[in-house]
Amino acid sequence: MPLLLFLAPLFVVFELWQLVISERYVGIKQIERNGDPRALGLHEFTAFAWSMMIISYWIWMAALLFLRFGRVHGLCLLLVSVIGYVLRRNCGLKWVLVVLTFEGALRVGLLLSLCVYVWRRL
Repeated sequence: MPLLLFLAPLFVVFELWQLVISERYVGIKQIERNGDPRALGLHEFTAFAWSMMIISYWIWMAALLFLRFGRVHGLCLLLVSVIGYVLRRNCGLKWVLVVLTFEGALRVGLLLSLCVYVWRRL
């Protein structure tokens, strides 16, 4: 069993953290105030950590494509991410939170499925 698959729980935690952060910066309160999330600067360390985790996440998802186990999960995670990105780029700010939440829920479900898959293979 490749060690790469054992990173899935880490990315489940990251996805949940990302949902909390996105609610804070693009949440209902911000929409009610007509606030622009780009104007609310993140702290430097938070922005750095978030960016590095996203880059690591994409590299991990691409690396899953080269494994015998987890290839389908990696492909589905990449497809959900790309489709979510396209939808977020083409919708208004009020719908971004909906798309982010739905996309995050799908990715958490896929990651949990991968965790169960790895657990059963042990």
